[in-house]
Amino acid sequence: MKGLGALSISLPVAGSAVSSFAPVRLVDGPGRCAGRVEVFHNDKWGTVCDDNWDFTDAKVVCRQLDCGMVVSAPRRARFGEGQGPIWLNDVHCLGTEAALSECRTKGWGVHGCEHGEDASVVCSGSGISDLGNLRLVNGSDPCSGRVEVFHDQRWGGICTDGWDLAEARVVCQQLGCGVAHSAEGSAQFGTGDGLIWLDAVECTGTEGALFECKVKFWGAESCKSRGHAGVMYLDLGSSEALRLVNGPHRCAGRVEVFHSHQWGTVCDDGWDLNDAAVVCRQLGCGTAMSAPGLSGFGEGSGPIWLDGVSCLGTEATLTECSFKPWGHHACNHVEDASVVCSGSGIASIPKLRLVGGLGKCAGRVEVFHNNNWGTVCDDSWDLSDAAVVCRQLGCGVALSAPSSAQFGWGTGPIWLDDVSCTGKETDFFECPAKMWGSHNCHHGEDAGVVCSGERIESSSTEKAGDTGG
Repeated sequence: MKGLGALSISLPVAGSAVSSFAPVRLVDGPGRCAGRVEVFHNDKWGTVCDDNWDFTDAKVVCRQLDCGMVVSAPRRARFGEGQGPIWLNDVHCLGTEAALSECRTKGWGVHGCEHGEDASVVCSGSGISDLGNLRLVNGSDPCSGRVEVFHDQRWGGICTDGWDLAEARVVCQQLGCGVAHSAEGSAQFGTGDGLIWLDAVECTGTEGALFECKVKFWGAESCKSRGHAGVMYLDLGSSEALRLVNGPHRCAGRVEVFHSHQWGTVCDDGWDLNDAAVVCRQLGCGTAMSAPGLSGFGEGSGPIWLDGVSCLGTEATLTECSFKPWGHHACNHVEDASVVCSGSGIASIPKLRLVGGLGKCAGRVEVFHNNNWGTVCDDSWDLSDAAVVCRQLGCGVALSAPSSAQFGWGTGPIWLDDVSCTGKETDFFECPAKMWGSHNCHHGEDAGVVCSGERIESSSTEKAGDTGG
């Protein structure tokens, strides 16, 4: 960056843009489009504090570096702690600025932060979003095996150095496989062609996807063990396993059991809260809230493994209950049994709003989960989904279901993806979707709704986004 010190940079007024332009870079990531944010000022590179750091700020950085769209805006020194000055704090960008230094801040060097709060950015040009392409191979069932990610047109493994149950939990959650039973190494699932893409993965276990964890990327020559990480899904002794499918996350959905190397469903004959209680307990999902029958979360496929299930409600696993022999039934998939557990959060998330329109009945769809408002990805988004939103908000019928962030890019988490409503549901959270936070989207794909109950020309109505949650 020779010669950068010769740039003329004006001194800022607190609360205003810090300069017309200052160079920016991303450091300690896998390439120039992901890493810790650093800006050049007063002949020195310095970092940015993560106070109020969000997608809108990261969007400006990605644009300034010509790195595509925002994948995430990590905080807490995700790519390591910087050194030297902390130049910026309380960055507030509109998202339209050409450079980070055009955004409002406290002013150069004014902060109460430390380097453990350094802000970071991951842009689509980094390739980190490739971690959405994740699979398990060489296992005995779809939710066990060697973990592989797809990058540079090739599948590769993850180094076992530091690999433990926290990382395995995130993989299982991202793949919709429920609870991780163990974090395995090469001895269990082999090494494939030996290629290792990722090293030093560090997850807390609460992340919704692997790319949210700390990790060394693409070509992990530092892998000391040369071992390949794997995952074992929670099994029930022998080959049976249990999961909930097509719900908004792992604690609500159609009940499926794994038997004889194949996933299958449970018939709803006699299905009740006692049976559901056992499923919720077994999956670590709290207590049973409801036990829907008649394929409440959609019809399954493949075998119907269990029928006539009769639990006392105190059993530790579903296979301890009485039922007909495996595969013996007089049912079809219209009768598939389902469960909603308290751990799903459905009871605590009746919160839904439309943001960015000119009234409460048009705008970007946002849902409240885990104490945060977040958006909905537009994958598969259509009028059936919009119809449920309009009905729930008392806004009449759906006029359109705009995609591609027609009402502006949201910030924070993308909570739901692949929403698939029939249009008849009374509650948006009854619709099938991927697990909370599991997606392969960015905010440029935020879903929207326009309802008939209040025309978007009604400018006298306060924006939904201004009402809070």
